[in-house]
Amino acid sequence: MEEKMTGVVNFDCKSGSVELREVPVPDIREDDVLFAVHAVGICGSDIHQYHGTQSWKVNYPVILGHEFSGLVEKVGPRVHLFKPGDRVVSETAADVDLYSPFGRAGQYHLDPNRLGFGYGVDGAMAKYVRVPERCLHHIPEGLPFEKAAVAEPCSVAYNVICNNSRIRPGDSVVVLGPGPIGLLCTMLAKLSGADPLIAAGLPIDVKRLEIAKQLGATMTVGAQGESIAPIIKKIGDGFGVDVVIDAAGASSALELALELVRPGGHITKVGWGPQPCGFSLDSLVAKAVTLQGSYSHNWTIWEKVLSMLARKQINIDPILNRVAPLTEWQSCFEALHNGEIVKAVLTP
Repeated sequence: MEEKMTGVVNFDCKSGSVELREVPVPDIREDDVLFAVHAVGICGSDIHQYHGTQSWKVNYPVILGHEFSGLVEKVGPRVHLFKPGDRVVSETAADVDLYSPFGRAGQYHLDPNRLGFGYGVDGAMAKYVRVPERCLHHIPEGLPFEKAAVAEPCSVAYNVICNNSRIRPGDSVVVLGPGPIGLLCTMLAKLSGADPLIAAGLPIDVKRLEIAKQLGATMTVGAQGESIAPIIKKIGDGFGVDVVIDAAGASSALELALELVRPGGHITKVGWGPQPCGFSLDSLVAKAVTLQGSYSHNWTIWEKVLSMLARKQINIDPILNRVAPLTEWQSCFEALHNGEIVKAVLTP
């Protein structure tokens, strides 16, 4: 008889097409492990799929969840670096061609044909998930499962700040959008020497902007509905800030970033938004601004982030607001969507 488990399944593109379902425990291939999930984070992308507002292709039906930690339950015959009982986390690139130009260069996360957990293949909002050995990392001793599960968004933010942005000590930096990625970017920008460091949001973000201060922001703007640009332009010599991180995604955020950045400055965009720009890019040319995208992460980033989490150099305590059983997935989704909490982790 086929063994069953309960999973949070996204079954259609229509808003609200997510529910708990009985699904088969996955079979593993020779290079896979059966991963027993102890903690799985809820990402903004999960909420987009819940509301049917995502801008990427989803292979329905699919179990949600791509930020997860747990134990190796069983290994395939060609798995050599991990054994049952190991504490592990997984990267998100579930299905990649390691012989493509991107795979050969160690840039498998940028391969346009990659499939990730939670949209391309079944994810981790269930008791078990099938994971290729190449995705796994050992969890450092003393790092609990619920914090290890947040290594994935930390890796996204590390790639934004430390690999794809030019932040030097004393640079002025604005982070647009105080969601989980924006807040983690704020923390890592502070570690990189940003000062002044400004977190910008909307009135709905008032609690998150307070958290941004805890994570190193020297100033926050937007909580009272005030216009952001006139305030930012008073900083320094008045020509704009050195770096803007667009973690909001809406086209209006990029338009604002172009207004805030100084000539010769740098914008890194990590936020997703499917709507067209609808504004001129002439200021990008006139200011000779570098506009850089940042996406996902790779093995090297994960190893560094896990070490930083274990040493508490990355402090996620202010961000991780709720740990709940899988059965409370919907209330956690709604609380995140409404801005009541910043980050939630489910425990299947």
